[in-house]
Amino acid sequence: MAVHPDDAGPFFYVLSETMRILFVDDDPILREFAVVNLATEHASVETAPDGAEALSAIAAHAPDMVLLDLEMPTMDGFEVLKALRASPKHRDLPVIVVTGREDVDAVDRAFAAGATSFVVKPLNWRLLSHQLRYVHRTAMNERQMAASRAEATGMLTKLAAEGAQFVAMAMARDPSLKGAAVSFAKAADAALKHEDVVRAA
Repeated sequence: MAVHPDDAGPFFYVLSETMRILFVDDDPILREFAVVNLATEHASVETAPDGAEALSAIAAHAPDMVLLDLEMPTMDGFEVLKALRASPKHRDLPVIVVTGREDVDAVDRAFAAGATSFVVKPLNWRLLSHQLRYVHRTAMNERQMAASRAEATGMLTKLAAEGAQFVAMAMARDPSLKGAAVSFAKAADAALKHEDVVRAA
């Protein structure tokens, strides 16, 4: 039986949801620490030593979350962020920047490039685990909301098309329904435009 964190005593695994984490850093010791400190029976951790290998790993099997260093050989974190955000498949992939830099330029550039969050080394692995859980849950909720909106839009479009067909059939029998048909068409068009605005927000 699962134990609630409040009753678990001095230690419990923060990452209790199933997730795949990719930790990208050129420091081999830090990569080992990431595996030791973040992997649980639910969360798996893969690593990559630079941005190029990270993009290859993401392309092969996209993780649920990326922890990304900024300063690396071959391809740095800024380039990785740029590549991910330019890809329709990975533009919403949560990326937490993990770096020794905390200057204003690094922070601003990282978020401008598409970082989801930002943490500074040396790492507090416990706090990082909590942040991972929060970012993962937020991303899951956003995906569910997007799917619900897409389903609602599809239903609305289908309803509008079927309604237009019904009105056309009714007008063929009674031309006096033209005014009602025009009103229906305007209402359906307004509803679809409103849904487009909501999706774009």
